[in-house]
Amino acid sequence: MASADRPDVPEQMLARLDALLTALPRVHAEDAWIGRRWRVGGATVAHVFGGEDGLLRITFRAEPEEVFAMEHMGPPYFRADWGANVVGLIVDEGTDWEELGELLTDSYRLQAPARLAEQVPAPGIRS
Repeated sequence: MASADRPDVPEQMLARLDALLTALPRVHAEDAWIGRRWRVGGATVAHVFGGEDGLLRITFRAEPEEVFAMEHMGPPYFRADWGANVVGLIVDEGTDWEELGELLTDSYRLQAPARLAEQVPAPGIRS
């Protein structure tokens, strides 16, 4: 869902994000107030949407040290104005999808109940 001032997220991008996120235990996608979000239980793992500036953004959760790093790295990363651990990045043709997958996996591990989070290895760790 988009408003007149915000672009729709392309279907190809939604499909790619959906494939990454719904592979995680008990994650489901739903329309958000704008764009789409992926949740585990009542907790949001990621939210993608078009901004009023025409750019596409995805927000997710991160550990405090990652929040600090992303806040200071600058574009394409940013810290959201809401929530102490909400960060994001601008999604475009230069997006590193492997890195984004790792960030979304970390977000899932923060948001999911412990019994589900422990089923998903941290990025870079093979089971």
